[in-house]
Amino acid sequence: MRKTYKYRLAPNKTVENKLHWVLARCRELYNAGLSERKDAYRMAGKSITYYDQQNVLPEIKAKIREEYQDIAAHVLQDVLKRLDKAFQRFFDRCAKGQKPGYPRFQGRNRYNSFTYPDGAGWKLDQQTRPPDKKGMVRVNLKLTKIGTVKLHLHRDMIGKVKTLTIKREGEHWYACFSCEVDKPEALPSSYEDVGIDLGVTHFAALSNGEFLENPRHYRRAENKLKKLQESLSRKKRGSHRRAKAVKRVAKAHRKVRNQRADFAHKASRKLVNRYQVIVLEDLTMANLVKQPKPKQDEETGQYLPNGAAAKAGLNKSIADAGWSQFVGMCTYKAAWAGRTLVQVDPKYTSQICPNCGNVRKKTLEERWHSCTCGCELDRDTASAKVILGIGRKQLSVGTRPTRATA
Repeated sequence: MRKTYKYRLAPNKTVENKLHWVLARCRELYNAGLSERKDAYRMAGKSITYYDQQNVLPEIKAKIREEYQDIAAHVLQDVLKRLDKAFQRFFDRCAKGQKPGYPRFQGRNRYNSFTYPDGAGWKLDQQTRPPDKKGMVRVNLKLTKIGTVKLHLHRDMIGKVKTLTIKREGEHWYACFSCEVDKPEALPSSYEDVGIDLGVTHFAALSNGEFLENPRHYRRAENKLKKLQESLSRKKRGSHRRAKAVKRVAKAHRKVRNQRADFAHKASRKLVNRYQVIVLEDLTMANLVKQPKPKQDEETGQYLPNGAAAKAGLNKSIADAGWSQFVGMCTYKAAWAGRTLVQVDPKYTSQICPNCGNVRKKTLEERWHSCTCGCELDRDTASAKVILGIGRKQLSVGTRPTRATA
């Protein structure tokens, strides 16, 4: 099994400039390789392979781009491998009849990482902190032909390191170690199951009547982001002030993203630690955030109100909640902990009565479930109970599974 550990780097000015330089050369090689593949297909009707491009790389380093000799060879090979994977995914989508998305040329703001695909070319002084040291310690990470950089070892690294990726996020640099680890031990069995209904008013309603409140990180930072974006729009393109304004906007968005991820990590961890079976809706986010189709008067041709403004606000709240990120974290945490996670069809889950099973149709404005059978409870809690019931039926082996089916 693989697990990735991400650590913040603290490079000095010289090493940081070298990291930027290596990243720029890798991006140039990626774009050159993509251009070569396109030209080969246009001229010969057949594209070239990764091995064709890899074999001519030594000649390119010796005669055409001598500066590539200042970059580790396997880092450059991994760039071409990344391009080959992009084409493989493109052809797979074509074969499945999906929207393909042809590999595109990478701008300097899109290409933000390079990888050491094996243990060569780098050396980390230590993977664990001293026994008497808590919190973060600084250790040296030595990168061949780049230099030595300080790494913030905020937690111990477990397993054998297979790859190292150096990643730029805004003005910060990170080291991502992909480690091969043993299969973890399952948590002790729990005697509680839960169905979860994701929402906007509450982030999640649990089938036992509890709620996870929605932190609304983006909504809280919206006014600040608006002022920063207005300040950016007034700056002259290409100026130093505009570059500083771009960094301020990126920093504000990065804080919102980190807050959202922190909430999702903590909420998913609490659920996985407590419940044996977790049942969620199988939501398709692309459908939930679609814009309404325009309405047009057949006689006059004028466009009629279609609720686009209200839907735009709802879409923003859905995106701010980060449901997909939360479900993804619950999924892999459940698999590691030996829990069972089930995703069910969300159709009619908000309309069915959890007590009698009859369909009680409700509009979005109705937030209370009331049925003729006497069932009275919060609408979202009722949906969570229905979701849990459907999940138990799908399992068909009771409610005490021993290993994760996620």
